[in-house]
Amino acid sequence: MVETTGKPFLMYVEDVFRLQQGRVVSLAGRIERGSVRKGNEVEIVGAGSGRVTACVVAIDQGHARIDEASAGMNVRVLLRGVAAEAVARGQVLATPGSIRSHAAFTAEIVLLSEEQGSADVVCGDRLHFYIGAAAVWGTVTLHGVDTVRPLHGATVTVSLEELVALEEGRSFAFRHHHRAAGSGTVTQLLC
Repeated sequence: MVETTGKPFLMYVEDVFRLQQGRVVSLAGRIERGSVRKGNEVEIVGAGSGRVTACVVAIDQGHARIDEASAGMNVRVLLRGVAAEAVARGQVLATPGSIRSHAAFTAEIVLLSEEQGSADVVCGDRLHFYIGAAAVWGTVTLHGVDTVRPLHGATVTVSLEELVALEEGRSFAFRHHHRAAGSGTVTQLLC
């Protein structure tokens, strides 16, 4: 695969369209890194995907068909030979083998202020995590403290309820009690 940035292609799937009675699947999103060309093989990674690979049959940007797309572009990537049910918002489209799905990770988190909606987080709290285009519930285990208060940070282990395509250094946001609560960065992938 040709890559203009020197990094493997990665695009978070923000929307899924089924075309031609489901024979073609169109995945919309913003390319985070790398580039993709018509004819490249790509992998769908994330909850329920089970490492599905497919060939890019076309790339659309706006109302124009293009041969190549790169980091920063909002595009629709058309794939043939993929079951429409195998693709969902929150998964990623990537260079085969460049990223894997995980259900647990260690992270550094920081809570927002009380005025911004944050509240204390304690060990065992169930938070709603936003990672790329994925939204998934997870439970936190705190390291070295019993409670994290607004405007403070901590090291935590997160156990997600679904698999999510993850890599170290990925930033995320989370909600607690249905309100914005804070953000964090993945420091270590566990499984």
